[in-house]
Amino acid sequence: MTDSTGFAGAPLPFTIRFQGGTLRVEVPVDPARQEEASLTVEDAEGEGAASRAPADVPALPALCRWDARERVWRLPAVDYAELILRLRAEGVPFVDAARRYEALSLTPRARHDPFPYQREALAAWGRRRFRGVVVLPTGAGKTFVAALAIADRQRSTLVVVPTLDLLNQWYEALSTAFGVPVGIVGGGYHEVHDLTVTTYDSAHQHMDRLGDRFGLVIFDECHHLPSPSYALAARMCLAPFRLGLTATPERTDGKGYDELIGPLVFRKDITELSGEYLAAYEVIRLDVPLGQEERAAYDAARATYINFLRAHGIRMPEGWGQFLMLSSQSDTGRRAFESYRKQRMLALCAPGKLEVLARLLHAHRQDRTIVFTEDNATVYAISRRFLLPAITHQTKVKERSAILAGFNEGSFTAVVTSKVLNEGVNVPEANVAIVLSGSGSVREHVQRLGRILRRGEGKTAVLYELVAAGTSEERVSDKRRDHVAYQ
Repeated sequence: MTDSTGFAGAPLPFTIRFQGGTLRVEVPVDPARQEEASLTVEDAEGEGAASRAPADVPALPALCRWDARERVWRLPAVDYAELILRLRAEGVPFVDAARRYEALSLTPRARHDPFPYQREALAAWGRRRFRGVVVLPTGAGKTFVAALAIADRQRSTLVVVPTLDLLNQWYEALSTAFGVPVGIVGGGYHEVHDLTVTTYDSAHQHMDRLGDRFGLVIFDECHHLPSPSYALAARMCLAPFRLGLTATPERTDGKGYDELIGPLVFRKDITELSGEYLAAYEVIRLDVPLGQEERAAYDAARATYINFLRAHGIRMPEGWGQFLMLSSQSDTGRRAFESYRKQRMLALCAPGKLEVLARLLHAHRQDRTIVFTEDNATVYAISRRFLLPAITHQTKVKERSAILAGFNEGSFTAVVTSKVLNEGVNVPEANVAIVLSGSGSVREHVQRLGRILRRGEGKTAVLYELVAAGTSEERVSDKRRDHVAYQ
């Protein structure tokens, strides 16, 4: 693309190129100033190199930096759209040799009207120059919103996902939606088409070569994105149109999405959609008392752990790193760490919880139930005791697919897992969740609720949370329930 508008003092157009995840802006030099602008390698390495940058260049994005060695401006690929808009606004002629993405002519194979909130989400995204984050609960049709965005923009599109399960799901969804070849980068594949799905890990590895191939990039479960390596992949992609999708945008580190995707443009929470667009649901917290022996062991271990913290002035949770360091330096510290682990496991895996679990599984034997725990050891213990199929990070891909297919078809009425089913899995038939144990993460708790909220005829979902009474797990439970879905 070439802008034909002239620019005083620079009769030749600027040239923009994509190079290894960055943009290279080649600025033509007035022949009358050629000698003045020329720099040797020695000049470029000297202290005054930065001051030799051309002085008559129009306003470029703030992140532009002068490369004195090659006499070009450089900036992150993520600023491609801002650069183009600024050059146009300044009337600067330019040759766009950076983008390699295509304008498409996609027609959805099956047309059905979006729900009102999906239409509103797309409109809100469009009002922010097609950049931003859409927040919708699990089961509310985020993939359909993405398909609407692809059909609206008609540009080569890269979908970035956190897991191989989601990679496969998006591949099937895009293939079904548009009936065109869909590429896969990740999971042993490296096939690039105008519609391509990749994982965050693969995007980090390959974006320096793929970053100019797509005009629209969609980040699914985009709460993963602000982590350093994944954020780098987003910066190395020049796609002017960006869409983030998540049910839980808040991060414990407070990092946002504006620089990488755009602002939060639309949000609907579970409570706003349940009953009409999602299944109606209820949340039941069950306090489970420790047995007499477990209570004595818990109190003793807890006292040893707390006394060590107080003796060293450690405040949790911010002092966790200090606790780990000090606990490794003495016998007292090692006893404190063992006591920490013991009191934690007594709370998370209280024997009384398994008795309550047995009653719940019997009561919901006609339902589809997912049992969630904090650790794999408990998963396998429950699997053996109740003869339930188990899914952990150790479960092979084919076995996992077979278990999930059997669960959705009704061959299995319950499965037990730790964290791997928190997100990125399609279990539309699930209507009961039993949280035996978990972290204090609000995101994790909301994701577990989301697994059972897919709408169904006459469906009412229920989530049980089992909490060891009189233990630190009560505070963990209060923390993870700090969300409108649990109010």
